[in-house]
Amino acid sequence: QVQLVESGGGSVQAGGSLRLSCVASRYITCMAWFRQTPGKERERVAGINMNNGNTYYLDSVKGRFTLSQDNPKNTIYLDMNSLKAEDSAMYYCAASPWWAGSVDPSTCTPQHWGQGTQVTVSS
Repeated sequence: QVQLVESGGGSVQAGGSLRLSCVASRYITCMAWFRQTPGKERERVAGINMNNGNTYYLDSVKGRFTLSQDNPKNTIYLDMNSLKAEDSAMYYCAASPWWAGSVDPSTCTPQHWGQGTQVTVSS
């Protein structure tokens, strides 16, 4: 079992920035950030293949969010800039091992989830 610990959520005004961090208890191939608001399905915001650094971004966050990795620390960071009210959600870190199927950061199926961190953007 892989434990994922998120941090960095909070409240910010529109146009502001936040950095989310996710630390995995061990190295794992595909890591991603999802978000969910009440009544809506969880959506993949960004993902990264930790082996080759390939990334994926949801269209609505391209150019505003940046995903980076620190492999020795089994950590990913999501830098969120120019935040909008519609970015408000619970953000979850997710991870998939290489044997779980796809390791493409846009499609890897999460096998492990973090507890979530709330992001609130006020307009």
